Amino acid sequence: MVTSEWGAIYKELRAQPVINATGSVTLLGGSTPVPEVKEAMDRADSAFIPLIELEKAAGDEIARLAGVPAAYITSGAGSALTLATAAYMAGADDDLIQQLPDTSGLKDEIVMQHREQYWYDRCLQLAGAKLVFAGDENGTSEDDIRAAITDKTCAIHVPVVEQAPKDPNVVPLDKVIEIAKDAGVYASVDAAGQIFPLENFGKYVRMGADFQCIAAKYMFAPHSTGLALGTEEIIDAISRHSFVGYESRRIRGIGRPHKVDRQEIMGCVTAVQRWFKLDHETRLAAAEQESLEIIKPLQGIPGVKAEMIDNIIAHQPFGVTIGVDEDVVGFNNEDLVVKLKDGDPPIWTRTMDNAPLMIHVFGLNPGEASIVGESIAAAVRG
Repeated sequence: MVTSEWGAIYKELRAQPVINATGSVTLLGGSTPVPEVKEAMDRADSAFIPLIELEKAAGDEIARLAGVPAAYITSGAGSALTLATAAYMAGADDDLIQQLPDTSGLKDEIVMQHREQYWYDRCLQLAGAKLVFAGDENGTSEDDIRAAITDKTCAIHVPVVEQAPKDPNVVPLDKVIEIAKDAGVYASVDAAGQIFPLENFGKYVRMGADFQCIAAKYMFAPHSTGLALGTEEIIDAISRHSFVGYESRRIRGIGRPHKVDRQEIMGCVTAVQRWFKLDHETRLAAAEQESLEIIKPLQGIPGVKAEMIDNIIAHQPFGVTIGVDEDVVGFNNEDLVVKLKDGDPPIWTRTMDNAPLMIHVFGLNPGEASIVGESIAAAVRG
């Protein structure tokens, strides 16, 4: 509910708070830690602890819950990707760790399928790796992947979005893992949002991948935390490349800027523990109800189409797609995004190429779903 206290701490700095109807996005702050997580972070203030020991203990607990050999807490899923790439290239060799991002003499190529290029593949390059794309815009075959593998290849990388329609023109993950194993290179998976159903949490490592990442913000952990899950070999190497390895072992790796504090580590562990005990039926029912609250004031308005998103997989269940007919309402979907941003309170949504707005309830506070629906209705009615 928007009250006089809403966003007051930002207003004191003359910065404008917004209602987040976009979802768990980094540009708006990512997540709001739940009370259990905040309590754990406060309790972590009671003492200092060697982070090399805390990271190991925290990783062991998360690996146990996920059913994978090993885990490590990183400063977000993007950090996990960068540290894993460093591990693929330099392993646990201290001299090579300190050589990066200079990759001279190292296996420094990561193969991806052409149609699986995505926004976050940049994170794979930050340690010095080069991307090699197999196939073309029409698709990739198993032979295309094999042909792209050379004596410079260290890994094959696949982004996984279980809730998206399957692309018949790419090689499925199980086959990619098989090809990687046959070639003696690492199988790498970006599964940042794959946290539900619970069997998907760590699923890709259990399938045989050497590494996968998860963004812990999706479980209401601190925004700047993520998980690296994988084999003991890869996770050990990640720890050596990390900020902890830099400080505790005095090895100048590329991971020094990827810092996580002890409060965040404990908040992340608590969030994962909570996620595995959570009543997910109740969580999903609440998200569905909020989505219905957005739709309710829009029903029957000429030129407005509001539909429930029926997805419950991964990190953002339900939500609403909203489109306007420019011939009827006098403006298009991109104009609606601007109108909502310019409103009071400002509401952030987004569209791409004038497609219907994708609204998610992950970032909404109590009472804000109705405000979103009513604000859209007011904007359309003028």
